[in-house]
Amino acid sequence: MASNDTCTLPITLSNEAQEFLAADDVTLPEFKQEVLEKDAQKNWDKFYKRNTTLFYKDRHWTSREFPELSSGKCILLEAGCGVGNFLFPLLDSNPDLFIYACDFSPRAIDFVKNNELYDDRRCKAFQCDITSHEITTNVPLSSVDFGSLIFVLSAIHPDKMVQALKNIKQVLKPGGCVLVRDYGLYDHAMLRFKPGHKLAENHYVRQDNTRAYYFSLEKLDELFEVAGFVCIERSYVQRRTVNKKEEIDVPRIFVQGRYQKVADV
Repeated sequence: MASNDTCTLPITLSNEAQEFLAADDVTLPEFKQEVLEKDAQKNWDKFYKRNTTLFYKDRHWTSREFPELSSGKCILLEAGCGVGNFLFPLLDSNPDLFIYACDFSPRAIDFVKNNELYDDRRCKAFQCDITSHEITTNVPLSSVDFGSLIFVLSAIHPDKMVQALKNIKQVLKPGGCVLVRDYGLYDHAMLRFKPGHKLAENHYVRQDNTRAYYFSLEKLDELFEVAGFVCIERSYVQRRTVNKKEEIDVPRIFVQGRYQKVADV
């Protein structure tokens, strides 16, 4: 692990925030949580039907944060590609990159394939549940240099996270890495949930019935270690969401890291 990594949380919660979280100790009934899991794909399809390609901005910051994807010949599996906000800027920045791109939502994949920038000589998009074994029906075993999980692991039920990582590991080359960024513990979005949205510790359901988990670095390390990865580096990332027109200026906390595939014994 890189020597500059730390598990220290980047913020200290106010007494008010601590009391707010402590008071929210009632979780949704099990039968309601089962319905959310059963309808997970349908809820994400509704999300993309409602928001089309307009919800997320293109992620040009990925070239800065993950420069290994921006130059040189390599193959990437982007798990949870959405409508292509990560995919298309990367293809533009590196002409020698090939991307396998999958998403849980069939509608999201349709948006990717209908984008005028989509080129099946440089990418292959397909619908896939990464918690199942569907990845290997579309991506050859031990064939990709990198896997990416950009705000994806948090959308998966915690009980299925390790299996998703194991499935991605199968298609990584020996020594291949997973690049991850996701929601961090005590991110502003986590502190906005009102009572009635809690599923479990650090796990919540949004108004649109999509779900989000908020990670500590320790939790992220634990998941990857169990799945057969070693941590190269990871850290908390602090940013701010600013919208002057709506007078919004709030702190954001993310987790980010690189985890390398451990050779199968």
